[in-house]
Amino acid sequence: MKKMTAVVALMAVFTLAICFIILGSISVELMESLGINEAQFGSLVMGLFLTGCIVQLIIGPLVDKLGYKPIAILGFIVTSASMFLLAFASSFGLALIACILLGVGAMSLNTVGNTLIPVVLFKGEDPARASNFGNAFFGLGYVITPFLFVFFLTNLDLTYSTSLSILGALVLVFLIFALTTTYPQVATGYKLSMAFKVLGKGAVLIAALALFCYMSLEISMGTWIRTLMEQLFGQKNDLKAAFHAGLVLSVFGVAMMLGRFLSSAVKNLTAIGTKVISVMALISLGAIILMIFTNTPLLAIIAIVIAGLAFAPIFPTIVGVTFAKFEPSLYGSIFGIVFAVGLLGATFVPKIIGNLSVGKTVQQSLPLAAVMAGILFVLALVMGLTAKKKT
Repeated sequence: MKKMTAVVALMAVFTLAICFIILGSISVELMESLGINEAQFGSLVMGLFLTGCIVQLIIGPLVDKLGYKPIAILGFIVTSASMFLLAFASSFGLALIACILLGVGAMSLNTVGNTLIPVVLFKGEDPARASNFGNAFFGLGYVITPFLFVFFLTNLDLTYSTSLSILGALVLVFLIFALTTTYPQVATGYKLSMAFKVLGKGAVLIAALALFCYMSLEISMGTWIRTLMEQLFGQKNDLKAAFHAGLVLSVFGVAMMLGRFLSSAVKNLTAIGTKVISVMALISLGAIILMIFTNTPLLAIIAIVIAGLAFAPIFPTIVGVTFAKFEPSLYGSIFGIVFAVGLLGATFVPKIIGNLSVGKTVQQSLPLAAVMAGILFVLALVMGLTAKKKT
C-alpha cells in the first residue's frame, strides 16, 4: 500500500510543479493571444497564488475530515479542468478564472503530496531527506513542462492551446492512479484548533517567513526567466529566441531536480538543515546579482543554473527541519500555515516584478528578488538558533 501511496504523492507534487511553472512556460504566447502586458500577466500569476494561499488554509480541514483520497481526486480533476479552460480562454477574465481554479487544484495536490511524503518515504525517520527526495519530482515537473511546450510549439508546430490540452489529459491519467490507490488513515491533516497552538511557536513563524522569501524567489524565476532570456536573446516573438528561452527555463528545472536528488542522498540532512539553507540562500543572492548585471545570455544561463541548484534544497529542507521539531500529528497544521504564508510571497513578488517591468526589462526589476534572497539568508541564521528543541 505504501508504495502506491508514495507514487500518488509523487504524482501530486509533480503536478503541483506543472501548476506553478505553466504560466511562465506560455507567458509570451498567452500575452500575445490575450493582448495583455507584463502587469496583466502578473495579475494572472497573482490570481493563481492568492487563491492558493486561501485554499491552503481550507483544504487542510477537508483532508482531516474526508481523508486523502477525495482531496487527491478533487485536485487532479480541478487541475485538469483549469488547464483545458486556460487553453481555450478568449479573454483575460476567462484566463483569470482558469488561474483561480488552478490554484484550487494545485493546493489540493500540494496538501496531499507534501504531508504524505515525509510519512511514507524513508520510514518517516528523516523528514528533510524525504521531503527533498519527494520534491525532486516537483523539480522534474519544472523540467518537463517548459521542455514539452518548447517541443510542441516549435518542433510539432502545435498551438499553446493544444499543448495545454495535452497536459490536461496527462493529469487525467494521474487521476486514474488516485482513484485506484488505498490511502492510510489521516494522521497529519490540518486541524484549525491545532493551527492556533502552533502559530505562536517561534520555529513555525520563522519557517513561514523563510518560505515567504523562498517561494517569492522560486515563482519569480519560474514566471519571468523565459521573458528575461527572450529580452537577452533578441526581440520578442522571434521564434529562435523563444525556443532558446524555453530551453533555459527547462534547464532551471533540471538544476532544481538534480539538486534535490543530490540533497536527498545526504543522510541525516535534518541535522545540518539550517546550515544548508543559509549557504544556499547566500549562493542564490550571488546568482541573482549576476542575472541583474550581465549583458550576455551565457552568463545569465550560468546564473540561472546556479540559482536552480541553490534553490533546490531550500523549500524541502525548511519543511523537514521544521517538521523535525514537532510530532507527526502536527505536520498538517504546520504545513498549512507555513505554506500559506509562503504563497503570499509567490502571490505578490512576481506581480510586483511584472509591474516594474512594464516599459523596461525584467532584468531591471530583479533587485527585488535579490532583497528576498538576502532576507532569507538572515532568517536561515535565526532558524539555526531554534533548531534544537522538539515540541
